[in-house]
Amino acid sequence: MTQSLAVALVSGGLDSMVSAARAREDGHRLLALSIDYNQRHQVELAAARRIAAMLDAERHVVLPLDLSAFGGSALTADIDVPKGGVGDDIPVTYVPARNTIFLSLALGWAEATGARDIYIGVNALDYSGYPDCRPEFIAEYEKLAEVATKAGVEGQPFRIRAPLQHMTKADIVREAARLGLDAGLSWSCYDPAPGGVHCGLCDSCRLRAKGFEEAGLPDPTVYAAKP
Repeated sequence: MTQSLAVALVSGGLDSMVSAARAREDGHRLLALSIDYNQRHQVELAAARRIAAMLDAERHVVLPLDLSAFGGSALTADIDVPKGGVGDDIPVTYVPARNTIFLSLALGWAEATGARDIYIGVNALDYSGYPDCRPEFIAEYEKLAEVATKAGVEGQPFRIRAPLQHMTKADIVREAARLGLDAGLSWSCYDPAPGGVHCGLCDSCRLRAKGFEEAGLPDPTVYAAKP
């Protein structure tokens, strides 16, 4: 049987790397999609290219979509990235409707290529509280995809795969190790420090370091400051 295609959103981060690797493990041929949204941490796109190559993606599209034109986030506007620790509120690093936008682009590519599975590396346990990482969002988006596309209304629904949805960051680190992935290829920091290293203090760095520590596995990341 010919392997089916799957579109995987590959940001360059650890979560998206593991999610895309799960698509391969599930038996799919991989189409990798990264979005250049003029994010502060452009270095993650270099990581995305490394990951797509490592996973033997059949195609890797880096799609330009300048969300800095909208602003509204510390990742797309002149707003300081918070460094005080992960809080309870939705942080200013939330990019308005980002995963809705990204999944829409992945859905368009999936329908154009005949892929029916879309992989996204969201999780709702160890994360920064973004609303578009929750299981409710993924479930509702899958319903939307069914009514919003020609394939969906013709009885060929899309499946939004979020294999890390209920994992802690430590679980994700262990999953990367199980899959034989080099976590050092990935990039997590929202505010890269001079010299091209992780700052160590933004939410994403703190969650990454916590994951490796709790997993009991060596962290290959170079941090400018101890998380």
